[in-house]
This record gives sequence, structure tokens and C-alpha cells, in this order.
Amino acid sequence: MAVSPHEPAPAPSIRDWRGELRALLSPRRIWNRTRAVLRSALVTFFVLTTTLWLMPGVARADIVDVLGLVLVVAGVGAVLRPLLLVGIVALGGWGAMLLGVVAQVVVIVVALELDPANQISGLPSLVLAAIFAVIFAAIVDWMVDSGTDDTFVKEAKRLMRGVRRRQARQAGGPILTLRRPRPGTEPGLLMVQLDGLSEPVLRWAVRAGNLPTLGHWLRSGSHTMRGWHTGLPSTTPASQAGIMHGASRLIPAFRWYEKDAGKLMVSNRPRDAAVIEPRLSDGRGLLRDGGVSIGNAFSGDAAVSLLTVSHARLPGRSARGWAAFMASPYGFTRALVLGVGEVFTELHQARLQRRRNLLPRVSRSGAFLALRPASMLLRDVNVSLMAEQMARGAPAIYCDLVDYDEVAHHAGPARPESMRQLESLDRMLGVLERLAPEAARRYHLVVLSDHGQSQGATFRQRYGETLKDVVDRLAGPDGADAPPGPAEASPDADLPQPVAPLLVVSSGNLSLLYLTRHRHRLDRTEIDAIYPRLIPGLAIHPGIGLVVVRDAGGPVAIGTSGRHRLRDGVVEGVDPLLPYGPHARHDLLRHQECEHVGDLVLISSVDPVTEEVSAFEELVGSHGGLGGWQTDAVLVHPSRWPVSQPELDGPDSIHRQLVEWLDMLGLRTQSVAEDEIASMATAPRLSRTHDG
Repeated sequence: MAVSPHEPAPAPSIRDWRGELRALLSPRRIWNRTRAVLRSALVTFFVLTTTLWLMPGVARADIVDVLGLVLVVAGVGAVLRPLLLVGIVALGGWGAMLLGVVAQVVVIVVALELDPANQISGLPSLVLAAIFAVIFAAIVDWMVDSGTDDTFVKEAKRLMRGVRRRQARQAGGPILTLRRPRPGTEPGLLMVQLDGLSEPVLRWAVRAGNLPTLGHWLRSGSHTMRGWHTGLPSTTPASQAGIMHGASRLIPAFRWYEKDAGKLMVSNRPRDAAVIEPRLSDGRGLLRDGGVSIGNAFSGDAAVSLLTVSHARLPGRSARGWAAFMASPYGFTRALVLGVGEVFTELHQARLQRRRNLLPRVSRSGAFLALRPASMLLRDVNVSLMAEQMARGAPAIYCDLVDYDEVAHHAGPARPESMRQLESLDRMLGVLERLAPEAARRYHLVVLSDHGQSQGATFRQRYGETLKDVVDRLAGPDGADAPPGPAEASPDADLPQPVAPLLVVSSGNLSLLYLTRHRHRLDRTEIDAIYPRLIPGLAIHPGIGLVVVRDAGGPVAIGTSGRHRLRDGVVEGVDPLLPYGPHARHDLLRHQECEHVGDLVLISSVDPVTEEVSAFEELVGSHGGLGGWQTDAVLVHPSRWPVSQPELDGPDSIHRQLVEWLDMLGLRTQSVAEDEIASMATAPRLSRTHDG
């Protein structure tokens, strides 16, 4: 019998209470709880013994006294941690991060202060001992788990059960229940993006047996894997603009210059992403019907956006997954401690590359030392947030995991360090699979990437100068002064800034050149009149494979020994598009239709043997342009699901396919056909400039 949410729930019967007691006293639950308590006690005993041994002024650590202290810690934790969790939930955002670390220290400090043996006295000593204990506990827990994610999974399951029980109480269910919520039956779609992963790398890793979760899905036949072509530009913002909103043509690169506004746009800068998203959205995004966006560039019109760049804020009080991760001793504090270990791992791996003279390589110091542990922390946070939303029963969830992409940029897309990150992401997929029985829906899992990566020594390493140096030399002296640094680093980017008359904006091995004194996009005749040596000089440079410019008959791609008219396909001399594959002409034509594309579009040369490219940035693994594996993305989906398009070409095609699957699962309030009719009746949205 269904219970109306407006009517009081009936009082539990004697039969219900007997069922609750049977659930509580089941042998399996008793054994699991006993094992967890014993493990926690042993870890606490070892940690406290080590801490007391290292602390100055502690003459000896008697076993009986330490056992008594273990009991005190357990009691204090049982009382304080729920109270601290309430405070963390109330604070949300940065406050949750700060109090999450402090909470672990506070529990130990209070326990040491209440210690009957009074083995440590004085607040500074108590705080120092507590910090040591928290660090040791994180390391020991990781060692006891043998580097697995078992403890993380248990914490996530506890979070999910708590969320579902809370929802049941709000719906009129019993105030207290000991039974675990049953698995949901309504379908849901969980979409996990493995940032920067190319289809050839994933296929090789599966065949090598390094990805047990994905390998099991593919070998069992539950899922199938297919590649898809990203087109140009092969960047996360362009791909997500297409996947989330079906509007990839509004983004010409990772960063670009808008002549009408006189502003350099950087798509991973929150204030710029917040300006870009309204241009993309028509209200019919991928996640419009109650969906959730986690860790993405854009929201896809999601009802809930968490850690999404275009909604630049940390999760608030309503995101219990954020608060629970921060408060748990197996959450933020553990990730913080292990993140320090990642820094030392990175230093060791970079040293090995230098000692072995492994080429190509780039510097792996500076900001990347902080970026690598930060990406690991973000991965664990994202999985915790996904767990919470699965428990809430969100119909569609889309999450971007960036670990592999960040490491591959600096180590190389197929190097051992990058493979290690890919293996950790495979473990996270296994974690989500283990969490599925606790979810409020029966989630189907789709795994995809937004682009791949191509390897190669950088342009500066190969030719001893940057692309900007080459452009400045070919352009000759100019009266205007360039800014001392990139526009995105200026102290106040909202005010008009001085801009170089010939601005070079690079994204991987793609570069856009703008003649900033002219408000319109120039053609070749106009550019030659201003800089007569520029286009010929760029075309014959060995590091530049393509120079794309508008001519009288439309856009043309110019190479060292020939040119290719993109509109009609006429080739003069040696076809410069041959090294870039069969999609090159179509990709370049589509890219020329993008908003705010440069007066000149440059793409680096490609080695015909190794397929290596030369990034215009200092990255050994790059993406953004053409050549190599950077345009070879991947899609893993349930094998029985229909794929309506024989060839998935471009992010917009992935958007259409995902929408069709959502419609098939009954998760779209408006069908695909109705969406198409609505889109035909609505004028296409461009930028604010074109919309007026």
C-alpha cells in the first residue's frame, strides 16, 4: 500500500520490529561490524604507540595506558565527529575543507587531554602529537588496504545509506530503521568522462590486461568500445560544449581572442566560462531534466552543478557528499597526506626521465607538482559527490575525471606514469560498480573521453624559439608594444589591456593569429598588404604544417610545397593535408565556421613515421589541433544499446547519441523528435554580439 507524503506514516508493527532486529543481528552484519571495530582499534593502537614513541618528553608508553587511550579516542570520536559533521555541513565550501582537516586533529587533541595517564601535556605538544597521529593514521590505513579503495568504498556506502534513509524519513517512512535500503529499480544514466584518453591508448591498455574493470566489461560482452572523431579543436571546452549543449562550433580553441570585445578568452577561467555558457545553452542541454554536472567545464543545463567551471563555487550545504568526504578520516585528510606522497613520486619519476635521457620530455616542476596531487584529490571528491547523487536518485549524472590528462601532458600519453593514472581511474570505475547496489536507481554506466593526446618534442625544443618569436621576426618592426605577459595573467582583466598588434594564441599544436588593430576578420590580400612576409614565411617553416587563411575563393590550407582549397577540394602541388588523415579537410572547414576564429590558423607539422606533433606550448603530450591521436576519442557503452549513427563525427554527434539513450531510458521529458522540432522553430544562438 502506498503512503501519501501528506499523511502520517503508520506506526511500525511488531512484525516490522522483528524484521529490523533480524537485520541487525544477522551473522554477516555482526561479523562485518566486529571486523571493522577490531581493525580500527589495531590501527589506532599502532598509530598512538608510534606517536607517543616519537614525541619528546614521553618517557615510556605502557601498553595498558595506550589501550586505555584507544578507548578514549573511540569514545571522543563517537561523540565529536557527528557534531563536527553538522558544523561542516553548515559551513559548506571552503569552510568544509578547513574544518574537515581540523576535525581529525580536534578528536585526537581532546582524547589526549582526557587521557587518564596524562602521557602528553601542554597545548602545543597535544596539537603536534595529534597532527602526527592523523598523518600516521592515513598512511597506515592505506597500507592496511594494500593500496586498494576498500575503506573509501565503505565510507561511500555509509554516506549513500544515510542519504537514502533521510529521504525515506522525509517521504513519511520510519524515523529509525536498521535495514539497508533496497537497490533502486528505475533506470538512470551515469556518464564518466576520462579526460584526454585516446581510443588507441585505451584499447592497448585493455589488451595488456592493465584495466581489470573495463577489461571485464568488454570481455564479458556487457559493454562495447568504439572510437569517435573529435574534429578541430580537440580540446575539453569545445568537446563539452558539443557533448553538453550540441554547440561545439561556438568555441574555436582552448583560448581565443574576441576582436569585438578586445578580450582574450580562456575557457578554463571561471569568469570566462560563465560568459561562454549562456551562448551555448538553449535550455535543451544534455542534463536538463534533473541531471547533475560534476567537475565539468559547462553544466549542460543541469539542475545541480558541482565543481563545474562555469558555476565557479565549491559545493554548498546541500551537498552532503562534499561535507562527508571532508569530515571523514578516510576522505580529505587521507587524500591530503597521500597527495604529498604523489609529489615525491613525481619528483622521482621526473628524475628517472632525466637520468635515462628519455625524449621527448619537458620540465615537470613548478605548478605541476601541486597540480598532480590536486587532481588526485579532485578525483576522490568527484566520486564521493557521484555516490551522493546516485543515492539521491539523479536521473543522469555526467562527471569529468582529469587525472590521466594532467599527467600525460607532462609525462607523455603512453608513458608508465600516465598508465598508472589510467589504472587508478579504472579502479574508480570499479568503485562506482561496487556502489551501484546502494543507489536509488539502476544506473547504466557509459564511459567516454573528450579527446586524445599526441606526443612530441615542443616547437621551442625543436627549433630553439617559440612560435611568437617566429611571427615577430616575419612581421618585422611594429610601432605598437605588446603586453609584458599574457592577458590572462594581467591584474585586472576586466579593464581594457594593451594587446599586441599581431597576437599569437596557442592551444596545443593549434595556434590562432589575430591582427588586433582590425575589428573584422582579414583575408589573405589584407594580411599580405600589412605583413607581406608573414604567410610565406610561416608556410615554409619546417615546424608548421598548415597555414589556413581566407582567400577570394574561400579558406585555403597552405603547406611547404602545396595548397589545398578547402571549399572545392582543389589541390595545387603536394597536398598539405595528407599527414593529417582523411578527416582533415572536413575538420578545417568546420573550424572556419567557428565564432572568433583567428585571421590565420596554424597547425604544427606531423612526423609521418611517429605521428608526433610539436606543441606550441611546453607540453610533451598535447591536444587542440590535428595530427596523431589527439582527435581519436573513445566511447564505451552497453553493447545492446543501439547506435543511430554509423560514424560518430564531432562532439555534437555524441550529444545526439547520449540524448537518444536518455530518451530510450525514459529520462527526457521531451522526446528527441520534439527537441528537433523545437530547435527548427528556434533561431540558432550565437554569441551575444550576433544576438544583439
